[in-house]
Amino acid sequence: MEIRDAVEDDAERLAALADGPPDVMRNLVHDRTVRVAEEGDDTVGFVSFDAERGTVHVTQLAGTSEACERLLADPIEFARREHMSVELLVPESEREVRDAVETTGFDSTGTGPRFDGEETTRYRLEPERAEH
Repeated sequence: MEIRDAVEDDAERLAALADGPPDVMRNLVHDRTVRVAEEGDDTVGFVSFDAERGTVHVTQLAGTSEACERLLADPIEFARREHMSVELLVPESEREVRDAVETTGFDSTGTGPRFDGEETTRYRLEPERAEH
């Protein structure tokens, strides 16, 4: 599996993974740090994140459990270097993402906001635990 920076041409594939519009994904590539996981010619996952006020926020995470685990390494490493925490929300229906997040060492910190009527769980990883 290869991990690389996303480019604007990835928008269609990211939109398919995230079940969202390509225009939103194009904006995401420009506004956030976005990394893509590929196996051969297939995009198998992506992560987007940014940092604000001592916390790295994972704003999108999609793909297979294995891809998500590998993709989380970048925001975790950034947080470790900068002595920040990492946070993300995982919708209840995204079991593979949740499995990857928990395997990577994140702790559930409770219920997050609802998105499109779906419950989310808030996860957090502290810098001293982010040494993967």
